[in-house]
Formats: sequence, C-alpha cells, structure tokens
Amino acid sequence: MLRIKKFISLGVLVWLTLLSAGAQNNTASPYTRFGYGELADRSFGAGRAMGGIGVGLRSPKQINPMNPASYSCMDSLTFIFDFGVSLQSATYKDASNKYKKLNGNIEYIALQFPITRWLAMSAGLLPYSFVGYEFGEISQVDGQSYVNMYSGTGGLNDLYGGLSIDVWKKRLAIGANFGYLFGNVEHLQQTQFGSDDSTTPYQNYRTQRIEVRDMKMDFGVQYTHPLSATESLTFGVTYSPKNRLNTKTYDTRELRNGNTVVTYERDTIQGATYDLPNSFGFGVSYMKINKLLLAADFLYENWGDASYQGATDAFQNRTRLAIGAEYLPEYRGRNYFQAIRYRAGFHYGDSYIKVSPENGGKGSGYKEYGASIGLGFPMLDNRSMVNVAFEYVKVKPGEAFMIDEQYFRVTLNYTFNERWFFKFKLN
Repeated sequence: MLRIKKFISLGVLVWLTLLSAGAQNNTASPYTRFGYGELADRSFGAGRAMGGIGVGLRSPKQINPMNPASYSCMDSLTFIFDFGVSLQSATYKDASNKYKKLNGNIEYIALQFPITRWLAMSAGLLPYSFVGYEFGEISQVDGQSYVNMYSGTGGLNDLYGGLSIDVWKKRLAIGANFGYLFGNVEHLQQTQFGSDDSTTPYQNYRTQRIEVRDMKMDFGVQYTHPLSATESLTFGVTYSPKNRLNTKTYDTRELRNGNTVVTYERDTIQGATYDLPNSFGFGVSYMKINKLLLAADFLYENWGDASYQGATDAFQNRTRLAIGAEYLPEYRGRNYFQAIRYRAGFHYGDSYIKVSPENGGKGSGYKEYGASIGLGFPMLDNRSMVNVAFEYVKVKPGEAFMIDEQYFRVTLNYTFNERWFFKFKLN
C-alpha cells in the first residue's frame, strides 16, 4: 500500500509539472507591458499567508525556495512535495474607466528530500514573472482617427534544483539554487484607421517577441541561535548575482487587408541586452516550537543598473518589506480547531518598472501594500497540510495618469509530507 501511494504521488507530481508549464498567466495588469512583467511571489504555503516571508524561515514541514539554506532542516527520513494554485479578482481603474477581471493559475510545484543527515535537496518549477494585458486608445492625426490596441502574453519560469548543507548541526546552514530560466514574452500593437473594422481597408500589426533561455543562481545562509529548549532565533541572508540573460528578440511587422497579409517583415534585433539585477535578502524569525512563529523579511534589488533592450534607464531599484506571524493553539489538542495554524501578515514594496507620461519625463513607478490572513489545516497524520491564504493587495501609482489596481487573492496549497525512507521492522 505504501508503494502504491508513492507511485500515485509521483504521478500527480509529473502531471502538475506539465500542467503548470503551460498554465495561463494570473494577471491582466497594464503594468506588465513593461520589463519582464509582474514579478511572482516566490513564497510557498505558510509564508504566503504571512506577508510573503521566507528568508529567515526555517521549517522542517515545508519547502522554502526563498532561502535554499532552509532545505537541510528537514527530517532525514522525510519526503515532501508541494503545489499551489491561486484565484484572484482584480480591479483596474483610471480617471474615467474601470475594469474587473477574474482569473487563476497553478502557481508552483516542488519536492524536497534528504540525501544524508546533513545534506538535502529540493527541485521545482515556479514562475519568475507574468505578462498578460489588453487595452487600447483612440487618437487623431490631421483629422484622421485611428485606434491603437495593445496586448501582451507570456512570462518567465524558473526550473530549479537546490542543495543545502548543515555546516554546524542545528546552527549554521548554507545552500544554493541552480535554476534554468526560460520563457517567452510577446507584445502586440495593432493600429487601424477609422472606428469600424468593416470599413477599414488596412491594419498594421507589430509584434515584439523576447525569448529567454539562461541559468539563474541563488545563494543563502541561515544561522539559528537557541534561546531555550523550545525557543530559537533564525537569521537568514540571500544573494542572487546580476546576470546578463541569453535572449533572442524578434520584431515582426504585418500589413493586412482584412484577413489577407499584404506585407510581412521579421527582423532579429541585434545587440539588445537584458539583465537580472543583484538581489539581496535579509530575514529573521522567532520560533516557539509548535506554538508561535514571528518573522520579518527585507528585500533589495538593484534594478536601476540592469539593462533592458540595451538601455539602463528602464528600471528603478526595488525594495520589499514583509512581516508575519503564525499561532498554533494546541499541537496535540483533542479539538481539531486547536490544531489549526492561524496566520497573518503584511507587506509593503515598490515597483521595479517606470512608466513615462506621453510628454516624456523620467517616469514613475508605484507602491504596493498588502495584507493577508490564512489557515493551515493538518491532515490525519498531522504531517501533511492544506494551507489557505486570503490576500488583499493595493497598487498605488506614483502619478495621476497611471492605473490604480487592487486585488483579492485566494491561494490554496497542499504540502504532502511522508516518511518515505523509514524501514519497518517485523517481529
């Protein structure tokens, strides 16, 4: 029976991996027209309900790719795999328009297992960024009206494998993720003259496609200082080095008469450089075993020096602050509600993109505020867990001409935690 459960679990894992690789983007934000799109939240399960913390989080019951040093804290007989899905309701608003969108996505899938008592490994597939938008504008030139329609799809994914080593047992751990960053981002601009498609003889289409295939590395350190037999402090640091991505960029132009392509040109853009920035993370957590967890993270990304399409003025530096807490009333309580983990968190950050007004200028970004609550429901074995997080996010633009956004998001995560390497003895 145990082997059957293992094969079923592995089958589900493979199916979800294939499904998540082709899943639709969980966004309709016009801001994803810029840069690599909306950066994904890399926190899993419990961390998502606690503001997206993870740098200083060291838990043997969940996977935490935000800091690869965390993998080695797991039980040497345990196997974990984890996947999450989300659903969100978004509202986009400017001075005269309002638009609502409901969408969802499979967000991530990962597994983790020990190699020795002091070495553990994790692997998974998670999003790096999302692109998905569609909007238009009507303009006039010399009395002739025309419509510009803009749309974009795609995003980047991170297929990672990571190792963590306990340098000092139960005290100091180091780790590294080695990822393969891949994906396509496509932006389409459609121009048509007049206001009625049936009377428009010609339409112009311009498509820009960016294909990314490159390696990505993340490094982490965690130090745990015991305060008592049941209490401890954990300090975490992460670093992701700047990387010039291996990309291909194509620019396609079409002139159409109805459904007939009149002219078609496709050029490969040479010399367009694309970077990922230096990224630094700092985190701390306080844990009272099976009772209380308090954590805080700070992230700094040096996007201001990163090149995009060969220019170094497209982005601005990004910071993010998150705090969160988890409370467990009674680990071995008879009442099931006492065994539920109650979580809450808050985060604040700013954007890495800059949006420029039509009359020029240096451009402005936006501020992001988010609050979350969540629950962790233990399964019958008290090892595996179903996590639910409810999050509200407010995007406050820096200028009046920019879009105001707000999100109500629900994330469902299942953490399968099994003693796969335990050998039973028969008398």
